Amino acid sequence: MPSDTVTPGTPREESAAEALPPVPPPAVPPEHAVTTGPGPAPGAGYRAVFAVREFRSVFAAHLLSLLGVVVSELALTVLVYDLTGSPLLSALTLALGFLPYVVGGTLFAGVADRYPARRVLVTCDLICAGCVAVMVLPGIPVAGLLVLRCLVAAVAPVFTGTRTAALTDILGEGDLYVLGRSLLRLVSQSALFAGFGAGGVLLTALSPRGAIAVTVVTFLCSAALLRLGTRDRPARAAGDAGGALLKDSLAGARAVLGDRRIRGLLLLFWVPAFFVVAPEALAAPYAEAIGAGPAALGVLMCSTAIGHIGAELYVGTALGPRARSRIVLPAAALGLLPLLLFGFRPGMALTVAALVLAGAGAAYIIGLDQWFVDAVPEHLRGRAMTVLTAGLMTAQGIGMALAGVAAEFFPVHQVIAGSGAVGTVCSLLLVVEVRRTRVRYRKARQG
Repeated sequence: MPSDTVTPGTPREESAAEALPPVPPPAVPPEHAVTTGPGPAPGAGYRAVFAVREFRSVFAAHLLSLLGVVVSELALTVLVYDLTGSPLLSALTLALGFLPYVVGGTLFAGVADRYPARRVLVTCDLICAGCVAVMVLPGIPVAGLLVLRCLVAAVAPVFTGTRTAALTDILGEGDLYVLGRSLLRLVSQSALFAGFGAGGVLLTALSPRGAIAVTVVTFLCSAALLRLGTRDRPARAAGDAGGALLKDSLAGARAVLGDRRIRGLLLLFWVPAFFVVAPEALAAPYAEAIGAGPAALGVLMCSTAIGHIGAELYVGTALGPRARSRIVLPAAALGLLPLLLFGFRPGMALTVAALVLAGAGAAYIIGLDQWFVDAVPEHLRGRAMTVLTAGLMTAQGIGMALAGVAAEFFPVHQVIAGSGAVGTVCSLLLVVEVRRTRVRYRKARQG
């Protein structure tokens, strides 16, 4: 919507197939899913995904819960500022949406595999609804509001990781899964505009607590959709549900991060995201530096997301699976290059163009999704997706913070251009690593 803690031990350098026992494909593909063959024809893929009844429930639940999160974040930020008059605490309220991801994604990742997915998803929505409902109560101190905000954020990676893994049961492991992931990601990007817009409208008619109360309903409706609209499938891992959750979660994270192939793919998700957030974090001071007004600031804030949405829609509709796979490494390597234009401190038009192009570079993620699900063994999938989500959000939060720190010492346009340069170098190194592991991975699979 905007590195995980690794347990001690030396990472193993085997490929995914060598590090973990292969899991045979299911004898019967999931209902309505297509797991073999070329997948939907280009241009019809997204329609084919919506033809799956369970996915429609997941999609609607995702939209509702995401709008609830965005609106509650905005309303809570306003509420904290009204109670304290402190810009720092108001900003901290938003920052807490990133920081607990690494905690929840590391300590609770085992939940995604050891319990049935539907039960986990419904429980997460109910926990969020309960936390938000408590925020509405009068007399809750600011510290209590921030703790509740942290709880909601800590639950988020478990929910997202479980849902992402469950998509392979609903849509299969092929092209329908990739397009389903793409749709949920597009909703996440678009919901930022819709959610903040809806939140602004609500705050004109309701108090901040009243707007927060509305989001309780969105979480409850999401829980109902998931409970009634999806099948009850058994837990992914056959371990002891009564065992130590922390041990299971850390073991899963160690297995995921210790595999060279999976680790390289994870970093290819995380590293470009770490650098591409610099313009968003520094949009306000950059707009001031080039003499742009408040309306221009809004355009700058959404330009990267617009580029991402447009490129992903094109790749998802116009390209087939093979073409999506071919563009992964080139797009990942070159996606941050447009940020170098900031070194010349361009005007508004060129700045927007650079941001849209940088956002479009994220289209490689569609193909990378397929590589990732192919590389992760089925019994680790929920934990792997949870680690992926936690690391991605943490990388974005740290990237924003470090961009702000750097801007205290260097001109804003140089910080953004530097992010593009350093990010491109890091991405190129990762592309080389992923190419190497792809060769070893293929050999291991064939052997």
